Amino acid sequence: MPLSHLLLVIYLLVFGFGLLLRFLNLRHLKRYGAIVPSGFEGSVDPERLAKTTAYTLEQSRVGLVESLLDTTLLIVFLFGGILPVYDRWIASFSDSFVLRGLLFFLVLYGVQFLVGIPFSLYSTFRLEARYGFNTTTPKIWLADLAKSTLISLLLMGLLLSGALALVQASPRWWWLWVWLFFAMVSIFLMYLSPYVIEPLFNTFEPVTEEGLEDEITALMGKAGLTVSKVQQVDASKRSRHSNAYFTGIGRVKRIVLYDTLIAQMTHPEILAVLAHEVGHWKLGHIRRRLILMEASALAVTFLGWWLIGSGYLPLLLDLPPATSFAAQMVVLSFLGTLAGVLLTPLSSWLSRRHEWQADRFAVELSGLPGALASALVKLSTENLANLHPHPLYATFYYSHPPVVERVVRLREAETRAGC
Repeated sequence: MPLSHLLLVIYLLVFGFGLLLRFLNLRHLKRYGAIVPSGFEGSVDPERLAKTTAYTLEQSRVGLVESLLDTTLLIVFLFGGILPVYDRWIASFSDSFVLRGLLFFLVLYGVQFLVGIPFSLYSTFRLEARYGFNTTTPKIWLADLAKSTLISLLLMGLLLSGALALVQASPRWWWLWVWLFFAMVSIFLMYLSPYVIEPLFNTFEPVTEEGLEDEITALMGKAGLTVSKVQQVDASKRSRHSNAYFTGIGRVKRIVLYDTLIAQMTHPEILAVLAHEVGHWKLGHIRRRLILMEASALAVTFLGWWLIGSGYLPLLLDLPPATSFAAQMVVLSFLGTLAGVLLTPLSSWLSRRHEWQADRFAVELSGLPGALASALVKLSTENLANLHPHPLYATFYYSHPPVVERVVRLREAETRAGC
């Protein structure tokens, strides 16, 4: 069997396994979706559970259609003889290594962008609106689309041009310079985004809820963190989904609360949620993830350099030996996708482990296990989260433990503490 056929079979098996997990998850939801989970008594009723089931099923159907379309386009592009034709077409525009590579990826981005627009429109104005989440207008949606596209093009242009220039300038060591370049840009964006990019989409202002900022500052001080700003963001102008996060590098942190979260939760519940996020910082989860991510990126860039230098990549898809660097990067990315499937359960397990640890830290810091439990109940019920995921699906994909399991443990901690 030719290598290209073997790769196609492997990819279809991987895709089929994903479909099987999706099917098991949805069948499990249909079977148990009407049962009120432990810890949710009095917070959800049969009508709410039915709405949650319908929302999850419709989300899955939309995701399935998009996934099938993306998979079909990918198979046709890689295995249908389109890639070498596209590669030659791009090469006809310029002799510049950097310009050809930049054009190669920007055109692919444009195709992906156009394919995604109908799904974004449907999800926003039909699915999310049908279940009471969408509050955005066509004007806001178009403005967001224009701004996000412009930012993406600027960043892509910078990263691709810089990376390709490094590849051309240092054929032997480009893997190291490209990794370092990407790492530096990523860190720079972590500083830049809260002050330049995020305000382009939302309005940030000091928390208006009386007494809340002082309570948050006291909680952060108890954890040994300095808070530079406690702000709320007008998330409600786009969606009724709720969330909270805090950003920053070093000891100084910036806390941002969705206005929808402030409206839905009590002060103790908000503090408990933030205490969980503090746990990720104090327990070193953020630092470890960043180190792991950068170490993985370095390994991947080195492996990419070695594979491209070996001349083996074009043979995998029966491509001509003169296949461009950009086209070989597409093949490498495809292989990375297949390898990533094997690492998904491990990554999910590690993330869930961190979430359990952050829950324990939040209980110790705030002393409010019941408040964190009720906050999770509100977040999941208000956002119509699936309360009955299939265990295998959750094991493979869930970055957080199933919310019902978290609530049960927190209620047990509440009972032991006599709260």
